[in-house]
Amino acid sequence: MAILSIPEKNIQLSSPSEIRAFFETRNIFFDQWNCDVEFHDAATQEEILQSYSKDLDPFMKAGGYLTADVISINKLTENYEAIRAKFLAEHTHSEDEIRFFVDGQGLFWFHLDNEPVFNLLCQKGDLISVPAGTKHWFDAGATDPFVKAIRIFIDMSGWVPEYTGSKIETSFSGFSFPA
Repeated sequence: MAILSIPEKNIQLSSPSEIRAFFETRNIFFDQWNCDVEFHDAATQEEILQSYSKDLDPFMKAGGYLTADVISINKLTENYEAIRAKFLAEHTHSEDEIRFFVDGQGLFWFHLDNEPVFNLLCQKGDLISVPAGTKHWFDAGATDPFVKAIRIFIDMSGWVPEYTGSKIETSFSGFSFPA
């Protein structure tokens, strides 16, 4: 279940329809898909993609997306601190960043012009599409990270981060994931 937080206003929303409405006015796509498949730790990328092909294939075709893969981060991920640091710095991409969470959780932060910074805790079943050019960052957690998500692309090279150098993310480093 997703949780939207606006820390500067002490606001939290957990209703999917309220979250969807909030994002629609900001041109950010949010949805929730049925996520009833349980994967063992050794599940392959192909097994995960095949399990969600009934939803994934029409979504990709409708949006012109050409490829998908699976990212899996957990406490055994080598060089996790370096990977986390790369995601934590505010950045943009030249194409949409789309993630469907098949397990675990992660926090997407957004820094839109003329708005307070807000975040969305994405969990199992949540689908988010961060539009190209949107300033954002991602946190899988400082300790015991666990994310298993399908990433969807037109071209994987479009996911290369373009860092803003703003350092605004440091203002929110003390934020803890909602319980």
